[in-house]
Amino acid sequence: MPVEFLGIAATNDGSETTPRSGAAFDKEYTLRLARAHEDHDWDRVLFAYGSGSPDPAPAAAYIASRLDRLQILLAHRPNVSYPTFAAKTFATLDQISEGRLTVHFITGGNDHEQGREGDTLTKDERYARTREYIRVVKKIWTTHEPFDHEGEHYRFHDFVSDVFPVQQPRPGVSFGGSSAAAYAAGGAEADIYCLWGEPLAKTAEQIERVKAAAKAAGRTDVPRIQVAFRPIIAPTEELAWEKAHRTVGAIKARKERGEAITKRHNGLDQPQNTGSQRLIAIAEAGERYDRALWTPTAAATGGAGNSNALVGTPETVAQALLDYYDLGVDILSARGYDLLGDAIDFGRHVIPIVREEVAKRDAERAARGAQALTAVNG
Repeated sequence: MPVEFLGIAATNDGSETTPRSGAAFDKEYTLRLARAHEDHDWDRVLFAYGSGSPDPAPAAAYIASRLDRLQILLAHRPNVSYPTFAAKTFATLDQISEGRLTVHFITGGNDHEQGREGDTLTKDERYARTREYIRVVKKIWTTHEPFDHEGEHYRFHDFVSDVFPVQQPRPGVSFGGSSAAAYAAGGAEADIYCLWGEPLAKTAEQIERVKAAAKAAGRTDVPRIQVAFRPIIAPTEELAWEKAHRTVGAIKARKERGEAITKRHNGLDQPQNTGSQRLIAIAEAGERYDRALWTPTAAATGGAGNSNALVGTPETVAQALLDYYDLGVDILSARGYDLLGDAIDFGRHVIPIVREEVAKRDAERAARGAQALTAVNG
């Protein structure tokens, strides 16, 4: 199966290791970073969402209108708009991008962050709302006659959109999470299920949970699996590990100076979301796993989001990514700490290795299938 690479569409140059040098929305940097991804063979970039951050939808439209190939993964929280409005926004963006949009629906794992924009539902209530929201958006994308909706969280009458996506029957739906409620919601509704990078054995367990949830929802297919990492690469193993330790040192130094390195936990001592709790537990159990997984980056940020690293030469990191591909992961998300420089280096030195090896695996699989068919047919 083909492999895809997801990068980050940051609107400024800040990261956990370095404060941003300018405004929250740096128009020139946003385009420069996205263009670097397109020029170095990445497939898509994520426009993330934060309560006080620049609105990702117009930022995505800005990039889509200026680049030709790069696909867009737009993060969206259902609490910030009504699904009728959101569906039109997404359809318009799919038109602007000429069919390059996927929408990543975020339920929200932190009560404080959700409350910043007026969301007072409990976590389980949020997941129920997200499932209803996704179903409404899908129906709006694909229904050309007015319809009514009477749900638990949304009610409207005689609605039909006048703008529809380029993609048929609709754009893709992306979803993530590591709780039972997340597996149930994403297993039922998602085309792509997103996981944070964990050891291979734990990732395999999560994939099985997603598959089981899809089956329980009555699906005959399963979501594609995406896994996210923070690659730290260098020409030699020694240099890569030196770079890794410098990275953690920079994160800790910023924390010691009282700087906000991430907005995800909002000053809380312990994260509320299951995914971050898992990352912390994995880091407490050990620093190194499998071929190249390294957890001190996650520990230093309190398990904030995509924070486990893959450390080594491009060849080592590529082989580590292929280990996940062999588990059934076909979308590989990667984001460095020097957003622009690392996107270029990863595109130049890691992506070609992975694509070449995946092509070999696919060719070998096809050859074995042809041999088996020949043997059956005599």
